[in-house]
Amino acid sequence: MRAMRVHAWNEPPRLEDVPEPARAPGRTLVRMAAATVGHIDRTVWGGQFMSPPTLPYVPGVEAAGIVLESDVFQAGERVWIRGAGLGTRFDGTWREVIDAPDAAIGRLPDGVAMTLGSAFFSPSTSAWVALHEVAKVRAGERVLVSGASGAVGSLVMQLARDAAAEAFALSAQGPSEPVDVLIDTVGGPVLAAALEHVVPGGRAVLVGYTAGNDLAIDIARFLQRDASLLPLNMFRRDAAGRAAAPELLARLADGRLHLQVTEFPLAEAARAMQWITQRGHRGRAVLVP
Repeated sequence: MRAMRVHAWNEPPRLEDVPEPARAPGRTLVRMAAATVGHIDRTVWGGQFMSPPTLPYVPGVEAAGIVLESDVFQAGERVWIRGAGLGTRFDGTWREVIDAPDAAIGRLPDGVAMTLGSAFFSPSTSAWVALHEVAKVRAGERVLVSGASGAVGSLVMQLARDAAAEAFALSAQGPSEPVDVLIDTVGGPVLAAALEHVVPGGRAVLVGYTAGNDLAIDIARFLQRDASLLPLNMFRRDAAGRAAAPELLARLADGRLHLQVTEFPLAEAARAMQWITQRGHRGRAVLVP
């Protein structure tokens, strides 16, 4: 069996032969059909994760594939995989056979491609939870989205409109009128500037930090604006994301939601990690064996 392994922080992963996993109780073996490359993978790979895995390790927190062995799922079932420590505390999904906790796995409808099944969870559940659980968006509200061309931002735009809200993409000019809700997917100076558009009493949800980890704001001005700045932590809100997953998959299957994916061979994981840092890239990077 082959897998991508990282031997030192910030060094490119290597495609290596590794032993086939033996299934233990409470775990499922899955033949990987697609595995996603995301910013959380870059954070772990860079040695910046709070509780990093032991080196060498196999990256990857998301995937989709076919069940080989399980006590919970039938052999041959199509499934998606995400979380439960995969790629953060122990070996992840960038391998031909994935050894995953049963709790990390969900059934994938026939109408959803494997690449989309691998890529959907993080951006679609983040968008859903940011809007409905954190911002608690209401019909008729004005929602401003930074990074609207990205995976999370594009889904926020779609879901906000489905919720009968008005959705606007942040541009250099900003919206012509103040907004009730800001969903910021890029952080850094973009977030600081976008906060100026939120009405007093409005809500701003911080989802990502691709534009920078640091936030500099004029505290006196921020207090006068009286807007709530709310972080989205999907590790803590994982249950809400999993509860929303079936509805989000149904919308992806019937075309009510759209998410773009770009495929890379498994051996080109390093190139995929670089691609997701490029300004203007659209959708998600997915590795295929």
